[in-house]
Amino acid sequence: MKSEHSADFAENDLRIVYHKRVSVKGLELFYREAGDPANPVILLLHGFPSSSHMFRDLINDLSDSYHLIAPDYPGFGQSDAPSPDAFEYSFDNLALIINGFINALNLTKFSLYVQDYGGPIGFRIATLRPELIEALIIQNANAYTEGLGEALAPLVAYIQNPDETTEQPVKDLLTIDGTKWQYTDGADDITKISPDSYITDQYYLDRPGNKEIQLALIRNYGTNLPLYEIWQQYFRTYQPPTLVISGKNDKLFIQAGAEAYKTDIKDAQISLLNGGHFVLEEKHAAAAVLIKDFLKRKGIQ
Repeated sequence: MKSEHSADFAENDLRIVYHKRVSVKGLELFYREAGDPANPVILLLHGFPSSSHMFRDLINDLSDSYHLIAPDYPGFGQSDAPSPDAFEYSFDNLALIINGFINALNLTKFSLYVQDYGGPIGFRIATLRPELIEALIIQNANAYTEGLGEALAPLVAYIQNPDETTEQPVKDLLTIDGTKWQYTDGADDITKISPDSYITDQYYLDRPGNKEIQLALIRNYGTNLPLYEIWQQYFRTYQPPTLVISGKNDKLFIQAGAEAYKTDIKDAQISLLNGGHFVLEEKHAAAAVLIKDFLKRKGIQ
């Protein structure tokens, strides 16, 4: 369904990406927007440690046919990043903020694209407001225990027992080596992954106070696992049109978790791409073809 934004877009504006800001619950959120507002909306929710920057190529690929909106969460990208003393960094709270963002932009129907952290944020919103969701597009976002890879072990140890010993391996993940690994591990062709991507993410991670923000969210990640059953019940009840385009070589959220969506969503299309956690870096054009074909077949055009 179309958004309520103004349709005053010239045809040659469709591939221009606009960089905007909106106030939500006292925080200024940055977001990218492209495409004719008269077209169906795709809301893109990014992962860790990225921002809406991860969608830059896909936005360009899809903006001729869809209205793309990609926000940065508090503490990420260009959005406000209050200290953990001033703002509770939890997945419940991030979902509350993105729900407010949806209301602020008057979005009443959209396809929801989720990656990594975008999964627990987006699935919270979908279960509370199923009427908003026209389709799900899932990329390396997890809702099944079988999707939890062994590479998550240091994070699990920290979540279960946060102390100096368990914290250090997590801090290592927040370094440039850890960030680069998330982009390059499992890649089909590493030469297609621009260093600008992980260097940009690292710039934001290295801002004063940001590592404390990220550690707070990682400690809170355990609150997502008890919700898997609720999300799965949402899938079974509403059977949202679902396309899974995860990078199949991801060691964090593994292939078994991507395929598990078929357990609860009868007609889910599982079209895994040959890549890693940030598979859009090298496969955004292939992903765009799959998305356009899928949404067209579902009558979302």
